[in-house]
Amino acid sequence: MRISVPKETAPRERRVALTPDAITKLAKAGHAITVERGAGATSFIADSEFEKAGATLADGAAVYAGAEVVARVQKPSADEVARIPEGALLVSLMQPGSDRTIIDALAARRITTLGLELVPRITRAQSMDVLSSQATVSGYKAVLLAASHCAKFLPALTTAAGSIRPAQAFILGAGVAGLQAIATARRLGAVVSAFDVRAAAAEQVKSLGASFVGPAPAQNAEAAGGYARAQSDDEQARTLEAIGAHIVSQDLVVSTAQIPGRTAPRLITADMVRAMKPGSVIVDLAAETGGNCELTQLGETLDIGGVTLIGAANLPSTVPFHASQMFARNVQTLLTHLTAKEGAALVVDIADEITAAMAMVHGADVRRT
Repeated sequence: MRISVPKETAPRERRVALTPDAITKLAKAGHAITVERGAGATSFIADSEFEKAGATLADGAAVYAGAEVVARVQKPSADEVARIPEGALLVSLMQPGSDRTIIDALAARRITTLGLELVPRITRAQSMDVLSSQATVSGYKAVLLAASHCAKFLPALTTAAGSIRPAQAFILGAGVAGLQAIATARRLGAVVSAFDVRAAAAEQVKSLGASFVGPAPAQNAEAAGGYARAQSDDEQARTLEAIGAHIVSQDLVVSTAQIPGRTAPRLITADMVRAMKPGSVIVDLAAETGGNCELTQLGETLDIGGVTLIGAANLPSTVPFHASQMFARNVQTLLTHLTAKEGAALVVDIADEITAAMAMVHGADVRRT
């Protein structure tokens, strides 16, 4: 395969789709990789590192010349779609449901498009799961971000000036991001509690040393792929009651609850925020899908009666070196999956369960928007 890696142009995006370690493995497998000059600069990866790994450097639009596969982090703009060779394969985050115009433009150029958000949650696709790898980064960084805004130390301290009690941290949602947030808050010394609607999550929360808050999770609260399903009105009311009673005593809150393809569930009301202690912090990781908090504004840090509310935007990009490494390993595994068993030829088998789940465009056919 001839694989091209252009520089990312989306606002706030500092990652790169393939890093030198992934490129080394692809090059050894017989693939030719071209990287746009400066593509790794914001991830602190020099052009020389890509060259050492076996990539060729190109400037601007020349990176697309002869490409069979284009690997990106964020979806391309209309101008970038026009540069991708007709009939090529695009592998990228595509934000399903956000922009039909780009999908139609890709189909018009017969650019088969695999949305990285759509990797199925099956065992053999785990190593391709970009959402999980990047959620790990988000959960880690969210706690650091909250700690930097919190009015308190997180750990208990014994000092010459007296003893200091540990901060109270509350994690909403115990998926990949939530579990990483729990582990990080615990490492920093906070007393951690968490909530999730899924029964399996309660044991995972406790295994990390956190306490579980709220009504007993429903056994049938888990939808396909291990994600939480939407709650009924009665379930939602019980959830909000439990969260409202607990959140008032918390110093640090990280909310991570999301449902694929839907607006994020509202778990923190305006009244809850106003009832919290001044100096406390909420980091809303669901800000990009509407927010778990009623008052969240994407990309904004608000002061609401002394409570800091952070509408986190693209947190993985704020840890660009390791986030890029993890992203690249996912992409490298996917590209290896798309390679013929013998040789380095590209094989897009739409009957394959992984490819079929991810395909938004196949040739000129729009399969999902």
